[in-house]
Amino acid sequence: MAKGVWIVAEQRDGVLRKISFELASAARKLADQLGEEVGAVLLGNGVAKVAGELAKYGVDKIYVADNAAFEPYTTDAYAAAVAKIVREKDPAILLLGASSQGKDLSSRLAGKLATGLATDCTEVKIADGRMVAVRPLYAGKCFAEVVSLANPQMASLRPNVFPATEKTGAGEVIAFDAALDPAQLKTKVLEVQKDAAGRVDLTEATIIVSGGRGMGGPDNYKVLEELAEILKATVGASRAAVDSGWRPVADQVGQTGKVVSPNLYIACGISGAIQHLAGMSSSKYIVAINKDAEAPIFTKADFGIVDDLFKVVPELVKECRKLVG
Repeated sequence: MAKGVWIVAEQRDGVLRKISFELASAARKLADQLGEEVGAVLLGNGVAKVAGELAKYGVDKIYVADNAAFEPYTTDAYAAAVAKIVREKDPAILLLGASSQGKDLSSRLAGKLATGLATDCTEVKIADGRMVAVRPLYAGKCFAEVVSLANPQMASLRPNVFPATEKTGAGEVIAFDAALDPAQLKTKVLEVQKDAAGRVDLTEATIIVSGGRGMGGPDNYKVLEELAEILKATVGASRAAVDSGWRPVADQVGQTGKVVSPNLYIACGISGAIQHLAGMSSSKYIVAINKDAEAPIFTKADFGIVDDLFKVVPELVKECRKLVG
């Protein structure tokens, strides 16, 4: 009988990512309602030493597969390993992050495990003994409640939406053999290009300063970079700015870019097309700076400034610098 709430933890270069702790906390809440244990699957090369950190957030058992084949991440290797241990232990619920890696892995896993998948969820709860996953539709205009009739009940959770709350679990670390078949691994990572600036990924950033068509060109992003540096924020961009070649694709926020949920989102020169709003409307606080008082972004903003961003942002830089000291 399927039992237990599990997560697939994420790590990068041997360091657990923030989304792993958010998943663990969400799983702990569900497991407490069901009276069951929380399990986690952690894959990587030399990651056993960090597995115990998950116990701080309520994980009872951490299943670790330590293998050079798991570094760097490939869909084939991860999907095969996670599917193997899930079939053996038969958890009732399996949660992943709706991060770049999580989106890639969750869809493959759902296929391998022949089960349903609710993606990019902003809430999960228990009703009548089953998990109900809540996910936004139509750029957040409505919400769907999804219940999977098959086990494991799978969902991917939007980063920065679920608080990472410390609640100690048993933290038993259990090594398992993924029994990888080299014939299964049809892809190989030849090179990994890292962001030299060492910035926090958009999906995990707590503050984002984003620029759109109103920036006027790539050189003008320097003022946003300056503000972001003071606030310890990450710089984002609208699709219009990315399509114009002003910013890299990795910076794109929106329906066709990255979906983000920071504590603070500062939109500079962004009109607020529905595709962009779909990617950032779940931010806790939104500040909009735009010359056009009729720009759609103001309908979502908590605070709006109708003025030239090139007058406003330098003043923000000055004031924030004073506050930071």
